[in-house]
Amino acid sequence: MSILTPTRGTHVVYSINPVAKLAAAFVLSFTLVLSIDWVSASVALVLEGILFLWAGLSARQFFLRTLPVWVAAPAAAVTTVLYGRPAGATYFQLYLIHVTDGSFELALATLLRVLAIGLPAVVLFVTIDPTDLADGLAQVLHLPSRFVLGGLAGLRLVGLFLDDWRSLQLARRARGVGDSGRIRRFFSQGFALLVLSIRRGSKLATAMEARGFGSTIERTYARESRFGWREAVLIALAALVALVAVTVSVSTGTWNFIGSAS
Repeated sequence: MSILTPTRGTHVVYSINPVAKLAAAFVLSFTLVLSIDWVSASVALVLEGILFLWAGLSARQFFLRTLPVWVAAPAAAVTTVLYGRPAGATYFQLYLIHVTDGSFELALATLLRVLAIGLPAVVLFVTIDPTDLADGLAQVLHLPSRFVLGGLAGLRLVGLFLDDWRSLQLARRARGVGDSGRIRRFFSQGFALLVLSIRRGSKLATAMEARGFGSTIERTYARESRFGWREAVLIALAALVALVAVTVSVSTGTWNFIGSAS
């Protein structure tokens, strides 16, 4: 099974309602984007690291699934160093590139903030089963069933893209057209995948409509989506992490609200 495909595990975190996981990720993300400072982000990252031990993921699963975040954070930091806010001593300047003390400090804050926001979001998302998410959105948040079921169908088809891509590669090689012109082959194969996806989506929409998924009648669900004390604990932990991070940042005088950042 692909490491990109969410799976249903036996750990307690897998049984928590997906709506609570989305709410917890939102609380952390919203709080951390309010300030551009390294203290609040580092405090949140340390506390999140402790909670990751109970996420139900092995070390290998954790790093494989969060690899995009580990790549994006340094990239954002390097960009900020080169083009960030100039302040303090200047170390290097060339056209738009201006490396200063301020850009280094901002880069550190950016690096930590991307990690503090991205890591828990990814960890919480990979423990979500698409069907459980649809049940929670429909039964807990009471979103329209057409929107929820359409999103579930689309999410279920995402995993097929990789299989379709591999099949297209093998088919083109079998015809002798996949051995040269890497860039041209990529765009040609991408267009073929787009056409295949549109056809599959049209057939799926027709099949769902024929089975009554587009009906305006109130739907029933096979499984009840419950929102209880475990969900409340998860949201409370996220709020606690955010509160501690903000408190430490304000008490140390490093809190830098985005509205006042120059």
